[in-house]
Amino acid sequence: MLATDVMHCRNVLHNSITAIEGNKKSAVNKARFKTVVLNILVLMVILSSFPANAAEDKFLFDTPAQRESFLTLTAELRCPMCQNQNIADSDAMIAHDMRRKVYALLKQGKTEQEIIDFMKSRYGNFVHYQPPVTAATLWLWAGPVLFIFIALLVVVRRKSVAPPEDMAAKLAKADEMLEREKE
Repeated sequence: MLATDVMHCRNVLHNSITAIEGNKKSAVNKARFKTVVLNILVLMVILSSFPANAAEDKFLFDTPAQRESFLTLTAELRCPMCQNQNIADSDAMIAHDMRRKVYALLKQGKTEQEIIDFMKSRYGNFVHYQPPVTAATLWLWAGPVLFIFIALLVVVRRKSVAPPEDMAAKLAKADEMLEREKE
């Protein structure tokens, strides 16, 4: 496919040079010039799509269980360079390295927990999307529950402090004020 693209590029460039050298004032050459420009634009689009076919990590697994473990681990492990992106989705070089390391550890027969522990020892607790409950992370776990509890407490206290309003008494008072204004 690449050879045909190269030949097509050569033909397009040859045609464009011929068209530019020719007389641009005639109608035939103007149409040909437009065709050449269009061909150059198409060629640019084709050539710019080559980086989209860049090398991807291709891994061969011995068993479907190994493949599932790999997919699970790469979805659970966070890229240290990217913000809130797992190593399965990240294009950062460190994510590529981490995927290769996960693959190598799986091939060595390591369990998922052993691989997670290895990555945590190397990159810290941040690398795992499910951080452990420690004194440092306790606020992350208890904070939302504590906030909801305090908000409910404030709402309940405000309702108990505010006296129920008597609508009939307010209407009578408003009528009385209107009567005074009329006089």
